[in-house]
Amino acid sequence: MGQNLVIVESPAKAKTIGKYLGKNYVVEASMGHVRDLPKSTLGVEIEENYNPKYITIRGKGDLLDKLKREAKKSDKVFLATDPDREGEAISWHLAKVLKIDEDKECRIVFNEITKNAIKNAIKNPRKVDINLVDAQQARRVLDRLVGYKISPILWRKVKWGLSAGRVQSVALKIICDREKAINEFKPEEYWTIECKLSKSEKEKTFVVKLYNMKGKKLEIKDKETTDKIISALKNGEFVVKAVKKSTKNKNPLPPFTTSTLQQDAYKRLNFSTKRTMSIAQNLYEGIEVKGHGTIGLITYMRTDSVRVSEEAQQTAKVFITEAYGEDYSLAKPRVFKGKEGAQDAHEAIRPSYINITPSELKGTIKDDQYKLYNLIWSRFMASQMANCIMNTLSVTIDNGDYGFKASGSSIKFDGFMKVYNYTLDEENDHISIPDLSEGEVLFSKEIDGKQHFTLPPAKYSEASLVKTLEDNGIGRPSTYSPIISTLLDRKYIMREKKTLIPTELGNIVNNIVSEYFKEIVDVEFTAEMENKLDNIEGGKDIWNKVVDEFYKPLEVSIDIAEKEVSKITIEDEVTDIKCDKCGKFMVIKHGRFGDFLACPGYPECKNTKPLVKELDVQCPKCGGNILARKSKKGRKFFGCSNYPNCDFVSWFEPVKEKCPVCASMMVKKYSKSKGEYLECTNTECKHQQILEAKE
Repeated sequence: MGQNLVIVESPAKAKTIGKYLGKNYVVEASMGHVRDLPKSTLGVEIEENYNPKYITIRGKGDLLDKLKREAKKSDKVFLATDPDREGEAISWHLAKVLKIDEDKECRIVFNEITKNAIKNAIKNPRKVDINLVDAQQARRVLDRLVGYKISPILWRKVKWGLSAGRVQSVALKIICDREKAINEFKPEEYWTIECKLSKSEKEKTFVVKLYNMKGKKLEIKDKETTDKIISALKNGEFVVKAVKKSTKNKNPLPPFTTSTLQQDAYKRLNFSTKRTMSIAQNLYEGIEVKGHGTIGLITYMRTDSVRVSEEAQQTAKVFITEAYGEDYSLAKPRVFKGKEGAQDAHEAIRPSYINITPSELKGTIKDDQYKLYNLIWSRFMASQMANCIMNTLSVTIDNGDYGFKASGSSIKFDGFMKVYNYTLDEENDHISIPDLSEGEVLFSKEIDGKQHFTLPPAKYSEASLVKTLEDNGIGRPSTYSPIISTLLDRKYIMREKKTLIPTELGNIVNNIVSEYFKEIVDVEFTAEMENKLDNIEGGKDIWNKVVDEFYKPLEVSIDIAEKEVSKITIEDEVTDIKCDKCGKFMVIKHGRFGDFLACPGYPECKNTKPLVKELDVQCPKCGGNILARKSKKGRKFFGCSNYPNCDFVSWFEPVKEKCPVCASMMVKKYSKSKGEYLECTNTECKHQQILEAKE
């Protein structure tokens, strides 16, 4: 038997797959794409039916020569790139370069990197799916036409180096529109009334809230009305009108899709979308696990499907029964309904080996990998477990014309929440209400009117932006993370604590694109374009036709914008730092590797300096100044100005205020439960001081 060649994208994937295939198989990595459109020119022949002019990616020549030699020596070549449009396109390019017959069954796909999945894929090769390739080709050409036709307008009218993207421009508009709505928001006053009641003067109180008057919903707008109601309540009696006890089933959430994984990892683990996808890629392709060697721990992580294979469901059922008992397993598998338009080519994200528990991996893989795997494993297992059963209690109480409500719940049977709790922190599950009976008169301990003001829409976080993009059909699972990264890299948006806000530059770019290229930033238009790409994938539409329908009106808009957009000058931010060569006040410039200080006297004076923020805090080791710096990976940290003579460093921002308990340095931290708080750096003290209560 001769040699067979299997080509994947990455060395990690090659290593994992290689251990399953044996000595007759050589597994090589293409290191991603091998051909692409040229960077220096448009690379699309518009007049020739939008024909793309692909070239070999710079630096891939030697790699391709090696693949050609291995292919020539092999009886069969299997293209095993990722099971999506992007992966199909890479396989198609490899087939072209390696001169593999288009009718040859050389393409293999698998949703998980396990021995069975790989063996089954090898037994069932297929042709390269040209519809999938065309869908990816259409997206690539559309994005190139937008980027290379609109971006030069921004270069000439605003500043060099800017870019406009077909999907990124919509995301930018969504963020800019939200910020505009927040700035224009006018708060409205309203009041609520709460009462602390008890069965007797000595018993514990419980809280009820006013919700109606004479059976109709009550809205209180001012203090005067609030005081009148409180006065009436004080003169009346609180009488129990109805007590309702019941149980309700709480269903688990479906296993993760790309979008929900990014959202949950952000909320629970504080992982950015980029970090989440990078870790998930490692877990999918394979990592070294003690006792198992190199294995892929999760299924393919770019998916919008919630489907689970029958084999995985049965394996989960056996594990759940053995680990938690019969009561926790399902009599028949649960089927989740995916969102409309979801591509069901592969499964939801789940563990490849259900029996490998997170606890088994703790300490044997990197901490970030463990945290994400634990999240994926727990969510999947919960989705295959019995419902949680809650005891619920609802009480309605009347005082004259006014009606009050209180409700609470407790767990009767934890079910899936034994492994994945997603509701207890979000609901009033711990409100304690005593046993009450209808007609019972209650004691009033306190009646309190509270003033509130309506709040503006919340700023977008990475998680909420991803959800908005998905809900509106903007982009696909593989695009959410790159969209956010591009907007941040281009300085169109910035992070403010945990939110995303547009910069001055972002607003300028958005205003130009929104005014002259309305369809580019139209949410419905962009979502419809995604549907057309799906139609191409399904063989229902022709890619060149879709591109032509998009480009013809765009061409007209480009001509108008070229003539009408005025030159916009963005002034550099002037600092109070003098140039040590010519004495002028230096300005902040934005470069590829971050912000820096530059002399405004350029080109006569070319002096530049790193931009370092100095805190009004002394180093606890040597008394030097504390500076905000950035690591090589771009992570912010705080160090002493006397480095390398002083090695003080902190990932958290030091503050001037000393610990009131031990006088050590305090640092600023943030958590979802506490909000912003200070913590003592003395490990034996760890005193905490809340700065910003969680709303």
